[in-house]
Amino acid sequence: MIETRRLEPADRERWEERFRAYISFYERELDQAAYDRAWREISSGTRLHGLGAWLDSELVGITHFLVHPSSSEPDLCYLEDLFTDPAVRGRGVASALIGAVRDWAREQGCGSVYWQTHESNAVARRLYDEVAAFEGYVVYTLPVGEPGRSVTPR
Repeated sequence: MIETRRLEPADRERWEERFRAYISFYERELDQAAYDRAWREISSGTRLHGLGAWLDSELVGITHFLVHPSSSEPDLCYLEDLFTDPAVRGRGVASALIGAVRDWAREQGCGSVYWQTHESNAVARRLYDEVAAFEGYVVYTLPVGEPGRSVTPR
């Protein structure tokens, strides 16, 4: 049976292993300070929240999420990161984590939970298509850059 709960101090080492695997999956690199900062934020539980999924007493999945206001509906919950150990994929870990975030968001009075994934992440998208609605939005990212630099068309 899959157990989901808030991450605790004793989970730090295994959480970091899972988070490093997630970052690697998206072909990114972070320095140790970034992992330390993320853990501090998750541990405080004020701005960034984290849940883990355990199977046979082993942490096999993690998710990070936050709440932000909306101009047109109740607060929104953004599910920022979701990762399951490849060895347990297909056993309901990701579904359990998504469900746990949904339940948490409901308790906080949020109107919905949303997330994004890369279009090439076909395995995850199959699950997401089962548990949520794809509303067709396209995501753009604008790096903040240096002060004084203007936004110019490419």
